Amino acid sequence: MYETLQTLHSYLAYVALAVLFLAVANAITGLLSKRIFNMGKDLRLSLFALILCHIQLLIGLILYVVSPSGLSAIEEFGMGGLTAPARLLAVEHPFINIIAIVLITVGWSRHKKFVEGDKKFKSIAIFYGLGLLLILSRIPWGQWFN
Repeated sequence: MYETLQTLHSYLAYVALAVLFLAVANAITGLLSKRIFNMGKDLRLSLFALILCHIQLLIGLILYVVSPSGLSAIEEFGMGGLTAPARLLAVEHPFINIIAIVLITVGWSRHKKFVEGDKKFKSIAIFYGLGLLLILSRIPWGQWFN
């Protein structure tokens, strides 16, 4: 089960990042071109990015709990005894990604309160963009490409 979840978490990350990047790019272009917020394309792209990020987070949290090395490394060595790669996987990656998903969710919730398209695009661009940057900052790149 652990290997299946890990594989799913790895491959879904590519899709979630791609859709999140597209949502941010769409919001930025919509904001700069002063486009009207389309309740079809713009809404669906932002919603799809939100849903994929939440699914990715849920799979990651399940993976963290069932992982043979997740919590046991912290229990065994303590926070001061973890190496940088172990700390990234055990602490930084989950914590920062939870913050990123919270930001994305805030961006989604804020955009629903606005009527004007530029404010909707601005909310999505800022919060989804910050979430994307946080996610990219804590990806274990060394393990991802191996």
